[in-house]
Amino acid sequence: MIAEDLLNHMIPPLKVSDSVGKATRWLEEFHIGQLPVLNNREYRGLLTEADLLDHPNPDELLATVPIGYADLHVQYNQHFYSVMELAIQNKVQLVPVLNDEREYVGVVSIGDTVAAFGQMPIGVGQGGILVLSMDERDYSLTQISRYVEENNAKILSAHVAKDEQDPYKIRLTLKLNTPNLTRIIATLERFGYVITAQFNGASEVGEDEQARFDALLKYLSL
Repeated sequence: MIAEDLLNHMIPPLKVSDSVGKATRWLEEFHIGQLPVLNNREYRGLLTEADLLDHPNPDELLATVPIGYADLHVQYNQHFYSVMELAIQNKVQLVPVLNDEREYVGVVSIGDTVAAFGQMPIGVGQGGILVLSMDERDYSLTQISRYVEENNAKILSAHVAKDEQDPYKIRLTLKLNTPNLTRIIATLERFGYVITAQFNGASEVGEDEQARFDALLKYLSL
């Protein structure tokens, strides 16, 4: 499932020509903490409630309001893992989606990604997810599968995408049939792989690992 499949057409974008008053009303109406702002079809950023605190004049135009998150977006064809990772890392409710011309096509809400996540053949509580970053020349799913299977686990699905943090690297997201990731991570790290994120729903995991997973569940309201 890719970002384009998860677009929420009920959440409209604001325009730079809209007023602060309109933005405030829409944030309240849609019960959401951010809304995308466009200049024609160009994505300018996510407007937040905090952005409006210093601009109490309801007639002021958004063109004069500093707007953050200009670099927070995904391409329409990126896997929903990427959407979820970006939302969690930045603590936002919405992730804007752009096309190949970097034009705005819509948003995906964190609620939509959670719903998609729940449609996986094995849910969070029964399996685990690992996200690895590596040089493209080091990518070999056959080799990585061997390391995983040496720890009595199997890869159920794999998704490769460019690493937004480093254009010279790729990001590999693995869905595994086990929530017990500690030994698998240790094996992969021993062979030089960098683990950038992990999610699992195991009941018997390390204290730190469980705390991170509990925080994830709390954030996603699962």
